[in-house]
Amino acid sequence: MKTIYNVKTWSLVALIAIAGSVQAQDNNLKRELTLEREYDPSVQDANKVNTLPIIKQPEIKKTTIDYATQAVPTDPDKEISVLPSGKVMTDIVYNKNKGYLNVGVGTYTNINGDLGYHILNTDKDQLNLFFSHRSSGGKREYLQEKGTKQKVHLNDNLGGLNFMHYFDKATLKLGARYGYNAFNYFGYPISNPVSSIPLLVDSETKQIDQQIRLNAGVNSKEGASLGYLLDFDYTNFSHKYGLSKADDGIKENTISVKAGLNTPFGGNQLIGVDGKADFFSYSLPTLPATALIVPEFENHAEITLSPYYKVEGDIWKIKLGANVMAITGDNDKLFVSPNIAADVEIANKTVLYLKADGKIQSNSAYELSQMNRYINPWLAVQPSRNWLDGIVGLKSGVAPGFWFDVFAGYKATNNDAFFTQETILSGTENNFGNFSNVIGLDSKVLYFGGQLKYSYQSLFDFSLKGVFNNWDIKESDNWTSGIVPDFEPYGRPKTEITANIDVRPIDKLTVSAKYYLGSGRKTAQTVSYDWEAIDMDNINELNVTASYNLTSNVGIYGQLNNLLFQEYDLLYGYPAQGFNAMVGININF
Repeated sequence: MKTIYNVKTWSLVALIAIAGSVQAQDNNLKRELTLEREYDPSVQDANKVNTLPIIKQPEIKKTTIDYATQAVPTDPDKEISVLPSGKVMTDIVYNKNKGYLNVGVGTYTNINGDLGYHILNTDKDQLNLFFSHRSSGGKREYLQEKGTKQKVHLNDNLGGLNFMHYFDKATLKLGARYGYNAFNYFGYPISNPVSSIPLLVDSETKQIDQQIRLNAGVNSKEGASLGYLLDFDYTNFSHKYGLSKADDGIKENTISVKAGLNTPFGGNQLIGVDGKADFFSYSLPTLPATALIVPEFENHAEITLSPYYKVEGDIWKIKLGANVMAITGDNDKLFVSPNIAADVEIANKTVLYLKADGKIQSNSAYELSQMNRYINPWLAVQPSRNWLDGIVGLKSGVAPGFWFDVFAGYKATNNDAFFTQETILSGTENNFGNFSNVIGLDSKVLYFGGQLKYSYQSLFDFSLKGVFNNWDIKESDNWTSGIVPDFEPYGRPKTEITANIDVRPIDKLTVSAKYYLGSGRKTAQTVSYDWEAIDMDNINELNVTASYNLTSNVGIYGQLNNLLFQEYDLLYGYPAQGFNAMVGININF
């Protein structure tokens, strides 16, 4: 794949970068979930035009690849919460406006929309509603066959209500949300393994995923002599279709219970235990006895118990604990991981830190759909068992406006979920075609990296982060596909570099440039268990955004994306958008 370097484009980028800066927001969608008292009327979420599947990496070491919702349905946050989620960036000490509205439109018929409103916002009660919309269309040209294009349909919607009441000694939380995602499997048709002729597949019909989520919980106030948490969560998730529009999809019901108890003693010590239990049940379509492929989802439970002890000194903190985890079902598992953390201030504003824990990765239908919408809708994936996720690092604010973090880590997971691409040969024509498959492999990764940030007063911000991953991938215990190929970390970049620069030359104007490099991507194409390793093009993307606050309540923004004119696949056969632009407005009301 060749990059088109255009002298005029580079000149335009340089002029925009010099002209001003942008208020960058790394976690753009979190504002849609929680209405902030002081909402930033500048750019909110214009950069939703190119997205990779979410890559499950160590949570505090890597950031989600955040281009857009091309492969990931709109799902801003895993938890329902009414607490503020981001910095208040307005200059107003107190903003009496109760709502916000964001509307953005762009090329490829990209449309962003966000609406939020505080119905109640008192010291005792908070009640807010929210709604977010992301849609895109246009045609994409396949990298596998130049000149051949396919229409893209994407329509993501998420809305809900959140309520919180503060009692004297406890807090009550209630929440509900509904998500609707419509999309087509527009990926390039993978060829029949016995012929070079592409399979006849349905690239037009829109798959529809729906989610209903209800949450209720209560927790003690901070500093209570007996701390407690009890949280209930219900999720109903469904695919409308199976392998084709002639097949019904599966329905998944999940009941989650979280609980915790802790008590302080000795003035600086705390002992406690946390627990979590997830119960999964499925409704499967009725299929004829002659069906060649049937969904094989299994009702099961996943349970984690985490006792711990914490102690804190003047310049240090330590947590000692363990996670005891169990998975029920035909492939029941019991395993243990550490649950420890420590940090110590070794010099002024310099901290040495360590953390090691583990968890169950459910790989439920709902969870997989949030990582990759193009997953095979009948694919049942066993849970991943992450028995060690450790990191050690040094972070410091050694000088005014300057901060850095260097770290190294190790992660080991059994039955880790890696994405590949395949065509389902269901015995009928007009199936959906290019699906993402999941291969469960045992993975070990040694990674290291660093991050630095520099700010000069309110005029200039710069950040740079790089992470390198060294993978060791082996077949899992349940590998049944015969010959064992040389596995790769399919779908996950080996090296990632992210850079941001924000400049504010005048009051109310911000211009930002964001650069991302993801290299070393690989995938595997599988058709009837035939394997073909595929190198994927690097992601080498530059986006520039400019925003201007007309008033304290109204802001406008414009964004230019993929300024390097890169061509690459999000997944094999699913091309990303080329150069694109968006303009929008944010309003507090």
